[in-house]
Amino acid sequence: MKYLITLVTIIFIGLGIFFYLRPKEPIKDILFKVPVETSAVEVLNNDKKAANLESPISIKYLRSLKIESDSPVIERVVAKYPSYNSYLVYYYSEGSKVYGLLTIPNLPIPEGGFPAIVFNHGYIPPKSYSTFNNYPAYVDYLARNGFVVFKIDMRGHGNSEGVATGGYFSSTYTKDAIAALKSLQKLENVNKNKIGIWGHSMSGNLVLRAMEVEKDFKAGVIWAGAVYSYEDFYDLRITDSSYSSHLATQPSPNVNRDDSLEISKFRNRSVKPDFNNEYWKSISLTANLNYLESPIQIHHSVNDEVVSINYSRKLSEYLKQNNKNFEYFEYSGGGHNISGVYFNQAMERTVKFFKDKLN
Repeated sequence: MKYLITLVTIIFIGLGIFFYLRPKEPIKDILFKVPVETSAVEVLNNDKKAANLESPISIKYLRSLKIESDSPVIERVVAKYPSYNSYLVYYYSEGSKVYGLLTIPNLPIPEGGFPAIVFNHGYIPPKSYSTFNNYPAYVDYLARNGFVVFKIDMRGHGNSEGVATGGYFSSTYTKDAIAALKSLQKLENVNKNKIGIWGHSMSGNLVLRAMEVEKDFKAGVIWAGAVYSYEDFYDLRITDSSYSSHLATQPSPNVNRDDSLEISKFRNRSVKPDFNNEYWKSISLTANLNYLESPIQIHHSVNDEVVSINYSRKLSEYLKQNNKNFEYFEYSGGGHNISGVYFNQAMERTVKFFKDKLN
């Protein structure tokens, strides 16, 4: 009996100490608390972090990057003309070897070096693309007027390494263009403070994006460009069957390509995206015009059957509303490539613009 009384006394004393020293939270919370590493709170926070990740094509994200490249490496001489020589060269963009055609004037080197232009091709099926056979007249016209011209073969085109990811939902080509600028800035006899950028069709988007990201592009020219606002893209589309088939491809694991839920909505058109939300504003070029510091010139033909002229008309309205330095020209003919008699007129204006702005 004495031992029983002692045992009961010990139990009561133990319970008293337990309740006196117990944590403030209820006992059931102690017994059933989820381990920290798998807690619902952490899962929720991770979901929030995932939702807040920057799109690989957002202007803010691209501006946070430090894109660099070494001077172009000459692989061989392509041709020698009275006014310039052309070379097959390569440089590196995110570790991929990117080829391009480089022209250098046969002129006395001006003080500080030659002005230069990063030249960006439009959408061409990668397997059909040629370093030498695409855009020869455009490059020749600029080269004969005293510019160093660097026509880059974007990743996945020609002999360039990497994957052709497209221009509207991927930052690959934008990074290639900025890396080309950094490469030119290290090239002897090029004035690193006088480099412009030119783009056609798909690369209209690239030109404006690159200029919003990299202030060292001192002037930009766009021919028949598209997709500055994704709402405009949704409404206007692009009547190019080769591009349409590219758009319909399955999502890619490429880190530069945005395959988010919002992009999926855009692609399948099941529900019209809310283009006023923060995601779409982060990747819209017209919503980020505050970052555009350099002048821009736009050309478009009214009879362009590939890219609606309304892309350029709307862009000019946005530029005007934001008090940006720009010029806009329409042509009554010439089609998507602004060809025929309109080609010379557009090239004359392009050359004059670059000479004025890269002086």
